[in-house]
Amino acid sequence: MHVLFSYIAQPHQTLHSLPIAIAIAQDYPNIQVHIACITEKHLTYIKSIVALYPNTNIKYHILPLPLIIYNYIIQHGTNAPLKVLALYLNRSFFNQFSAIIVPERTTLLLKKFGVQNPKLIWTRHGAGDRAIGFSRDVRKFDFILTAGKKIEYRLLKQKSIRPGHYQTGIYAKFDIIHKLQQNKQPILFTNNKPIILYNPHFKRCFSSWHKFGLQILEQFSRQDQYNLIFAPHFRLFYPPSPKDIKAFQVYQQYHNILIDLGSEHSVDMTYTLAAHLYLGDVSSQSSEFLVKPRPCVFLNAHRVHWKNDKNYISWRLGQVVSSPHHIIKVIDEAFKLQKNFIQLQKSYIRNTFGTLNSPTAHIGAKAIVNYLKRT
Repeated sequence: MHVLFSYIAQPHQTLHSLPIAIAIAQDYPNIQVHIACITEKHLTYIKSIVALYPNTNIKYHILPLPLIIYNYIIQHGTNAPLKVLALYLNRSFFNQFSAIIVPERTTLLLKKFGVQNPKLIWTRHGAGDRAIGFSRDVRKFDFILTAGKKIEYRLLKQKSIRPGHYQTGIYAKFDIIHKLQQNKQPILFTNNKPIILYNPHFKRCFSSWHKFGLQILEQFSRQDQYNLIFAPHFRLFYPPSPKDIKAFQVYQQYHNILIDLGSEHSVDMTYTLAAHLYLGDVSSQSSEFLVKPRPCVFLNAHRVHWKNDKNYISWRLGQVVSSPHHIIKVIDEAFKLQKNFIQLQKSYIRNTFGTLNSPTAHIGAKAIVNYLKRT
């Protein structure tokens, strides 16, 4: 049996399925695990993670693309049309596997492209509440891994999963994060002041960045009470242009401001684990941040009526403000009010992820292999 873990999207999705690839390779030596990427840079990143697990037998592939397309991706990053093109041009390659395991949904197009042999398996990426994570097309996957009961219930209610074709309790990214944390962690600041993580979304219709962002950075540049990490969603500046990088150079003079427009640390929970308060809008990184309950401030830049909206459940877990003004005072207040949110945060995390006491990648691997063996 040959199974493929495919990575046609941005690198921020990688850690949501890669631990399962490693687990299958370790636990089932009779199954050959393959990994395919669009770029050498992405594949190099994956190999650096797999290297943390010695003697793991995985075969690696670069999906061939016309040179002009490959060079464009190197310079500008991938996007939806390019992902579709990569799938179409490599449909014969995809068709040779027993299963294709992915963290994104674009790969469902393979069925329209005539790729019928492999089972398509979705690991999801992130555990947020927005509707995008519950799109009805996910029912087209043959097997799905979900995090906690919150996601399982919502997918069952909309008839997107059915018994025997999914496994709950899997958030394999945490396995990798635990492994990475055992290595030496970077020193982010040379002082012990509280760290605020500002993590705006990449989509303009949800993001606080375009309306509030520069005002927030300016306020942090005028104070010395807090450290600030500005690490937006990986796709907000993906990939950062020379113009983007130059625009943020002004903040290099401030010892208490760290700007990261899209490094590995922005996707491997380095910042969510280090921060003392989360400042953002609707990113699922707030869920990952809250595995250790801490204060949150959510920015309602679009004046959404959120209180009875299931897509904004996480906003019940901290302060919600509709203005960037006096953000330092808002943060001061959030630390004082955190005691009011601790139990809500703990309940939310249990419902979102289930138990956090043990690794889940091997459970996900077993669920996938058992499903493939019986079908």
